[in-house]
Amino acid sequence: MSIRRILAMNRRYFYTLVHNYDRLSDSIYWPLMDLLIWGLTGLYFAGLSENSEQTIAVLLTGIIFWIVTWRSQYEITVNLLSEMWDRNLVNIFTSPLKLSEWITAVMLQGGVKMTISILFSGAIAFILYKYAFFQFGLWLIPIIISLCITGWAIGFSVAGLIIRYGQKVQTLAWTGAYVIVPFSAIYYPVSILPSWAQEVSKIVPTSYIFEAMRQHISSGHISLEKIVVSFALNALYLLLSILLFIYGFRESKKHGLGRLI
Repeated sequence: MSIRRILAMNRRYFYTLVHNYDRLSDSIYWPLMDLLIWGLTGLYFAGLSENSEQTIAVLLTGIIFWIVTWRSQYEITVNLLSEMWDRNLVNIFTSPLKLSEWITAVMLQGGVKMTISILFSGAIAFILYKYAFFQFGLWLIPIIISLCITGWAIGFSVAGLIIRYGQKVQTLAWTGAYVIVPFSAIYYPVSILPSWAQEVSKIVPTSYIFEAMRQHISSGHISLEKIVVSFALNALYLLLSILLFIYGFRESKKHGLGRLI
């Protein structure tokens, strides 16, 4: 695996970012709109509840944490689509670039852009609502890593379908991650879900993270068990998703990558 080729792909995607207003708006505009709309909505509902500070904290933290998963997934799928849209897919994979190097490059790219988005969102939350997102301290590190891995797992699963079936399934690049949102219990406890949905949430790694988040906000403590379970599930899903992507890529090569563009 060549570090030079990995960095070259990251440079390519960086140039795409700074010269594409659509990609810039995805990084800044939508997180800002989410914080404005749902933050103000949260302030209203917080005023109707007895524990207003906890209500707004749960809402704002949920918004910021979800950005981690969404951004990590989005970068993988949209960077793959951008190669298709630019008719560059065949070019990069007829070069010395290995598939493992491309996988590593988009994971790094997603991690960097996710970090930028979360720092920006945390700053906006503090400016607008005086909410200190970094109150979680060192717990932020495993929480963000776990959510990021979830995004990667979803991203490679969707990318596997896109590389196999082409642009006719490209809508999954924007909608794929939202399949797990109802079961992730981002803004509400798992206990209010129907019994069948609670069973589904047990195999969704993000549900453990958001339950741990609410536990910290209400009591100041986090269950290490929930963090460990989320990492265990994520490790399994990430491995399976990468294998799915590799399988989809190999199957697509048999029919010719050129047909995808």
